[in-house]
Amino acid sequence: MPRSRRLVSTALFVPVVVISSSEAAEAVLRTHDLECCSRPKTFGTRKLSYGFKDISFSPYGAYWREMRKIAVIELFSLKKVQSFRYIREEEVDFVVKNLTESCLKQSSVDLSKTFFSLTASIIGRVALGQNFHESGFIIDQERIKTLVTDAVEALGTFTFSDIFQGGVGRFVDLMFQRHKKINKIFKELDAFYQHVIDDHLKPEGRKNPDIVSLMLDMIDKHENADSFKLNMDNLKAILMNMFLGGIDTSSIIMIWAMTELVRNPRVMKKAQENIRTILGAKRERITEDDLNKVDYLKLIIKETFRLHPPVPFIVPRETMSHIKIKGYDIPPRTQIQINVWTIGRDPKRWTDPEDFIPERFTNSSVDFRGQHFDLLPFGSGRRMCPAMSMAVATVELGLMNLLYFFDWGLPNGMEIGEIDMEEFGNLTIVKKLPLQLVPLRRC
Repeated sequence: MPRSRRLVSTALFVPVVVISSSEAAEAVLRTHDLECCSRPKTFGTRKLSYGFKDISFSPYGAYWREMRKIAVIELFSLKKVQSFRYIREEEVDFVVKNLTESCLKQSSVDLSKTFFSLTASIIGRVALGQNFHESGFIIDQERIKTLVTDAVEALGTFTFSDIFQGGVGRFVDLMFQRHKKINKIFKELDAFYQHVIDDHLKPEGRKNPDIVSLMLDMIDKHENADSFKLNMDNLKAILMNMFLGGIDTSSIIMIWAMTELVRNPRVMKKAQENIRTILGAKRERITEDDLNKVDYLKLIIKETFRLHPPVPFIVPRETMSHIKIKGYDIPPRTQIQINVWTIGRDPKRWTDPEDFIPERFTNSSVDFRGQHFDLLPFGSGRRMCPAMSMAVATVELGLMNLLYFFDWGLPNGMEIGEIDMEEFGNLTIVKKLPLQLVPLRRC
């Protein structure tokens, strides 16, 4: 092939490198963390992040550093996460109450719906100051689920103009109306965010210490600043990160954890006996004070993250300069896709990688907090998820309550081998069929 033709053909495409080993992931996320710290710009992320004014998708630079600082210090600090503890506990109590009623009826429940409702309710109160259980709320939970699903799909979908540079990509997008669908989702989300903000701008609107109230106070504080200023688009972009990322991923990991526990009765029995023995048999309520008392549940959550990371390819990075990874030259403006799903099932790193064995983490230093590159559900380095501690607290508290207060059975004589494990999605991977289980009185 003539040299000139080869240059023209490669210029039409956006270069992508897929990382599928922990060694290469460590090279990207630790050795070359800064050089790989930017984000590719896609139509979906540009639109839904209000022109990259958020934390997750904005490119590396002074703006991102300021927003990251706000997230780490103001929004998701350990003190701030703990201040919302009462919300997580109240919402989990509400789930336990509803499941108890189903238990009395001996009826099956859709745990996929239950977990989504739980995480949506927590995020609704923490971020928006809105209680989804109240009848006057602007949008019902069924519509919220559809909207979150559509928006996450839009964020994870590359349009043709993202991949094929020039007029060809734009023409194909126009023909298939890709941009039209994303614009429609953005319009509905924007109206939702605006309604929440308008409520907070009323005289009585900032009665709760939620994220919207905090951000509005920060906008007022930065109004006369000479350099960095916040506006309503910044606030809406942060809401997008929390609303879409916070609801979806936490519910997904709880669904997969309960699915694996039901498929592995030995692990389920061991987990319940461990929790009930340590906490005692007559507890009326489980709180976050109990989370660090039960070690085996933490092993179960690690193993679930290994087999079923909610985001199998962590949000792509983009190189800002030339780097060398495992002997390969990677030029600037190359997308780096890290396949944490494959890394978590690598037979070179894990014994019996397809099996659900929480005990593999006993006496192991491997954790999911970004320092061990065999397990990366939240990423690592500068671009690591800043809201990890809030997500983990929700998952631990929800699962501990369900395992303490209830035994679990399969509906209608279903056998364990009949549980469907098919996955579905693009940016996030969910269990395709809802998880239906029967809550039973604790033995």
